[in-house]
Amino acid sequence: MAATKRRKSGRPTPSYRRSAAGAPAPGDAVAGDVVAGDPADRARAEPSTDPAPEGAAPASAQPAPKAGRNLPAAIAVGVLLLALVAASLVFRPEFFVAFAVLAVGGAVWELAQAFKRKNIRLPLLPLLVGTAGILVSAYYSGSEALMVSFLLTVGGVVVWCALEESGAAGVRDAAAGVFATAWLPFMAGFVMLLLAEPDGELRVALFVLLAVASDTGGYVAGVLFGRHPLAPTVSPKKSIEGLMGSFVLAIAVGLVGAHVLDADPWVGVALGLLAPLTATLGDLAESLLKRDLDLKDMGRLLPGHGGILDRLDSLLITAPFVYVLLAAAVPGS
Repeated sequence: MAATKRRKSGRPTPSYRRSAAGAPAPGDAVAGDVVAGDPADRARAEPSTDPAPEGAAPASAQPAPKAGRNLPAAIAVGVLLLALVAASLVFRPEFFVAFAVLAVGGAVWELAQAFKRKNIRLPLLPLLVGTAGILVSAYYSGSEALMVSFLLTVGGVVVWCALEESGAAGVRDAAAGVFATAWLPFMAGFVMLLLAEPDGELRVALFVLLAVASDTGGYVAGVLFGRHPLAPTVSPKKSIEGLMGSFVLAIAVGLVGAHVLDADPWVGVALGLLAPLTATLGDLAESLLKRDLDLKDMGRLLPGHGGILDRLDSLLITAPFVYVLLAAAVPGS
């Protein structure tokens, strides 16, 4: 009767028996039970029933910030990089060539470190030597030299990997080295071809500003108006509204650039439509690669931006298209 009265009184019936020492007897504790009598232990084990403050969202429902960067650091680093590019273009174009060699060489090094996560070893020495050779020869000797130096670098990479490691591992490393050569120094070589034109400093400045306009317009429009994901499985933060913002700002920059180059307005519109498409494609391609490598950023050399390659991904794919369009529509005198 006493036990029945205790159950009816609402007090919980223990699910274990205590031994003489006060601990539960072996085999009697139920998973999830709080064995200790400390009130703090019970508070940790039992879900809180206190109502949330009025107007506050649950912790799991707090919206993630739309801005995916450290904005002050990103702005400071971006302004510094633009100042370095502008200074090198104003004083001597050779300074810009040296700056490009350092930047692309840093991107090659970052890619090599990232590939190590999958046991892929990029042949750094031939790649770095080839990077300098490709960029310098493209600036001084033109498109034919760009292609010849690219093929020489590919050959050096393949031979180096064959001597370093045989079998499937050597083939894998050589294929990765050829991919890195085509993606980084070869694409950057088209920027050197732009620079080699009689008004090359203006063409390179326009090319860089188109990429900056695409990135800035997309970022601002995406933060303010982004509602519809562009490629949610690849880059969840990119939105269709952000791409529209990229088009608007890039077209404005393209029109100003066409006026400075004394070209028809349609050239500026074409550049403003082309640059966001290629820049977005390059960014998404790198996002796919980072997803396969299980990386958020390729590096940490640029606070607020990630690594050097995280800044060059959109520029590299855009460079050949801008070069070809300007060479066809605004041939150098």
